[in-house]
Amino acid sequence: MNPNSFGSLSQLPAGGTSYDYFRLSALTDAGIGHVGQLPFSLKILLENLLRTEDGRAVDEDDVRALASWLPNAGVDREIAFTPSRVLLQDFTGVPVVVDLASMRDAIVKLGGDPKRINPLQPVDLVIDHSVQVDSFGLADSFHRNVAIEFERNAERYKFLRWGQQAFDNFRVVPPGTGIVHQVNLEYLASVVFKKAGDRAPLVYPDTVVGTDSHTTMINGLGVLGWGVGGIEAEAAMLGQPVSMLIPEVVGFKLTGRLSEGTTATDLVLRVTQMLRARGVVGKFVEFFGAGLSNLPLASRATIANMAPEYGATMGFFPVDAETLNYLRFTGRDEPQVQLVEAYAKAQGLFRTDATPDPVFSDRLELELGEVEPAIAGPKRPQDRINLRDAKADFAACLKSLVREENQERSVSVRGYELKQGAVVITAITSCTNTSNPEVMLGAGLLARKAVELGLRTPPWVKTSLAPGSQVVTEYLDAAGVTPYLNQLGFDLVGYGCTTCIGNSGPLDEEITAAIKDADLVAAAVLSGNRNFEGRVNPDTRANYLASPPLVVAYALAGRMDWDPYNEAIAEGTNGPVFLKDIWPSQAEVQEAMRSSVRSEMFRSKYADVFKGGP
Repeated sequence: MNPNSFGSLSQLPAGGTSYDYFRLSALTDAGIGHVGQLPFSLKILLENLLRTEDGRAVDEDDVRALASWLPNAGVDREIAFTPSRVLLQDFTGVPVVVDLASMRDAIVKLGGDPKRINPLQPVDLVIDHSVQVDSFGLADSFHRNVAIEFERNAERYKFLRWGQQAFDNFRVVPPGTGIVHQVNLEYLASVVFKKAGDRAPLVYPDTVVGTDSHTTMINGLGVLGWGVGGIEAEAAMLGQPVSMLIPEVVGFKLTGRLSEGTTATDLVLRVTQMLRARGVVGKFVEFFGAGLSNLPLASRATIANMAPEYGATMGFFPVDAETLNYLRFTGRDEPQVQLVEAYAKAQGLFRTDATPDPVFSDRLELELGEVEPAIAGPKRPQDRINLRDAKADFAACLKSLVREENQERSVSVRGYELKQGAVVITAITSCTNTSNPEVMLGAGLLARKAVELGLRTPPWVKTSLAPGSQVVTEYLDAAGVTPYLNQLGFDLVGYGCTTCIGNSGPLDEEITAAIKDADLVAAAVLSGNRNFEGRVNPDTRANYLASPPLVVAYALAGRMDWDPYNEAIAEGTNGPVFLKDIWPSQAEVQEAMRSSVRSEMFRSKYADVFKGGP
C-alpha cells in the first residue's frame, strides 16, 4: 500500500465526478522543496514518486530530493519511475510477446494456470515497421504492398493476432493502420490516466515508455515518455519501475511566430542543430515561452519527435489550451478533456503565457521569425543547410565524395541522363512530419500548382507517400489534392514506417547498376528524421531531410545541384517554373486546413482501430 507520508491524497472534482489524486501542493504546504519553480516535466516525475511511494522502491527521501531539485546541484540520485503504460512496435514488440508466451509455457509445466500471465500495465502494440515500398507510383500500390507485407510476415502476424486474443491488458493495432507514434498522438494517449481506486477513481498523468526511440513524439501532447530497451519495457509491462537518475532539464524558450514560407520542419531542423551544438545527451529538454501559443500541437509533436536526433531523453511541451483544443479535435470524449484541464490546473501543470519561467539547468532561446527554410544532410539530421545554400553545399559535398575527374560524370539509362546528384528517391514518410496537416496539405497544394503549370516528375525518381495515419489521406482527398499528388507519382504506398528506417524498397535494377558502374552520388530527399549513410537505401550516398512540400519540389527537380531560389525547377507548359511559382502561401494552407481537416475524420478512422481489415 502507498503510505501517503505527506498526506497528499486528495479529492478532485471534474465534470460532475469526484476523483482521487496525489496533490503536489501538499509538499508546498508542508514546507518541502520548491515545487512551484520546478520544470513541468519534473513535476510529473515528482507526482509519480508521490503516488508510488511504498518505502521500498520509492521512499520519503526520494520525494524530498526531487521536490528540492536545484539546477546543476550535482546530486546523482537514482529514482524509480513507474510509467502508466507501455508502447510497442512490431520489430521490437514481438520478442516481448514471445517472452510472455514462454512464461505461459513455463507456468503450464509447473501445473499452474497460463491465463495468470498477463501484462500488469496496459500495453499497446502497433504493427507499422514491416511495410516496404515495393510498388510505387500506381493507383493500387497500397494494396500491392500490403499483400506483400502479409506474405512476408505471415508467421509473425499470426502470432501477434494470437497474442491480441490471449492476453489481457494487451491491444494490437493491425498492419495498414498507421505509424505507432502518430496513432499514439491521435488516439492512444489520454494525457490524464484513470484507474479504479479504494474510494474513488484515481487519476494521474499519462506516462509511457516505448520500444522505439521516437516515442518522444508524445511529449508534444504534454505526455512524459521516451524510448527504452526491450528488457526495460518488459519490466515496466510487469509492473516494475524504470530506474533513472534525476535528470538535468534544459529550458528552450520560444518567442514570436514562424514567418511566411517556413514550416515546422524548418523549425525542428534549427532546434536540432542548436541542441546538438549545446549538448543535451541524457537530459530533458523542456520548451517554454509565449512562442508556444503560436505553435499548433502537430508542430510541437514534430519537434518532440526528433529528441533522439538532438540527443535528449525527451523534448517536453506542457499542457495548455492548445493541448485541450487538439484533444477535442482528434475526437477525445469531452469528459476526458475536462478532466485533463481540471487535473493539470490543480497540479500546477497547465501553461499559459503568464506562467512564470521554471528554473532550468541551462537555457536556450529562439525567435521563431528567425527560422529559414532548410534541409539537413547529407548524412546527419543536425547538419542543417539553409535552402538558399543547398546547391553550393551539395557541390562541396560532392568534392569530398568523388574524385575530381568523376564530378561531371553522367550515364545514359533508358534514354535519359543520370548525373551526379540525381535525386532517385523522394519520400513523404515518417512519423515526424506526416502527423502535421500544415506540411502535408502544403505538399498537396504545391503538387496541384505544379501539375497545373505542366510539371512532371522525371523518370528516375522513385516517389512514395506513406502517411502516419488514415486520417491524412482523408483530408488530402477532402482538399482535392490527392489526384495531383498521384500525377506526380506520390500515390499511397502504405501506412507505416517506410523510407525513414530503410524500407524504401529497391530501385530499378538499371538505375542501381548505373549508379554503381559510374560511381554516381545519388540522393534521397525524405520528410523523416534519420538520414545516416546506408540507412535510407544502399544506392543513395547523400540523404536529405526536408519538409513534405520540399520533398515534392526536389522530386520535380530530380537533382540536388538546383538552386531553389534562383533556378527554375523545370520547363512547364508556358516556360520555366520556379519554386516561388508553386509554393503555397500560409493563407492557402490555412484555408485548406479549415475546409478539409475535420474532427469526425479522427472519430471514424479510429472507431475500429484494433479490428483491422480483411
